[in-house]
Amino acid sequence: MALDVSVALCTRNGARYLPEQIRSICTQTPLPREIVLSDDGSTDDTLAVVRDTLAQCGVADQVALRVFSNTPPLGVTRNFEQAVRACSHELVALCDQDDAWHPGRLARMVAQFEARPDLLLLHTDARLVDAELKPLGSTLFHALEVQPAELAAIAGGEAFGVLLRRNLVTGATTMFRKTLLDTALPFAPEWVHDEWLAAVAAAIGRVDVLPEPTIDYRQHASNQIGARRLTLSEKMAKAFAERGDKHVARLRRAEALLQRLQQLGARVPAAYLEAQRAKVEHQRFRAELPAARPLRLLPILIEAARGRYARFGRGGHAIAQDLLERG
Repeated sequence: MALDVSVALCTRNGARYLPEQIRSICTQTPLPREIVLSDDGSTDDTLAVVRDTLAQCGVADQVALRVFSNTPPLGVTRNFEQAVRACSHELVALCDQDDAWHPGRLARMVAQFEARPDLLLLHTDARLVDAELKPLGSTLFHALEVQPAELAAIAGGEAFGVLLRRNLVTGATTMFRKTLLDTALPFAPEWVHDEWLAAVAAAIGRVDVLPEPTIDYRQHASNQIGARRLTLSEKMAKAFAERGDKHVARLRRAEALLQRLQQLGARVPAAYLEAQRAKVEHQRFRAELPAARPLRLLPILIEAARGRYARFGRGGHAIAQDLLERG
């Protein structure tokens, strides 16, 4: 049975970039059945540009357009939550205002869902481009330093374990079954929308990845969330940065996910619940490390020996960060 697609498009002052994105959606086969546009207080011609471009593409009578205008703005996560709540069809494709979909993207992803009833969420790589859509010679997965073992684990049904360590799912590349919202709503305020959807989906169903780019992911000064591979000097600077409250924020995120998984009861495998509890303990350990670097060394070595840095973070990267950060 053919599955219909809703596009959840969130905008904020995107008039400059939206024509390319809307045109790239209009050339998809099959066309999406609707675009749910949730605009976060734009002061430019965003809404008019979307309507005009749809009309120019000649698909306004085939692709329904539903518009929400937020005053005051909701922020990225709440804006996307509003958009996906309003989507009507079986599959939901998340969409940023400043990207461009590759030809055949929708058909490629929809086919995966039609062939695999257990598939709950699917994401892909993306080609990094500049403000004028010129390729930067890199991809999103390269910028994130995604490892072949991580992709293999996701393909093998082990996405939850991968996402325990770090998020690899970027919303602009993502499609999911609308039924996911039965458990993912409301989005936890501690999380970004795409990371939350991926984590919940991996806990209750199958998450998979297409390792090839299916969109052009635009990198420019106005990106709310972008992607770029850090240089060695930038990594060193990050390692010696102030600890601040980021570890406390990560603890709150882990606790929020654990709470949701507990609420879902038997839908979540017991092993996943136990793993998330251990993740909370690890994040609490990191949040409560002493300010003085010498006092951190022994507890960090003990935690590393227990395997938790490797299981719940990026191993040596995280150990170095905890040893070197100031404060």
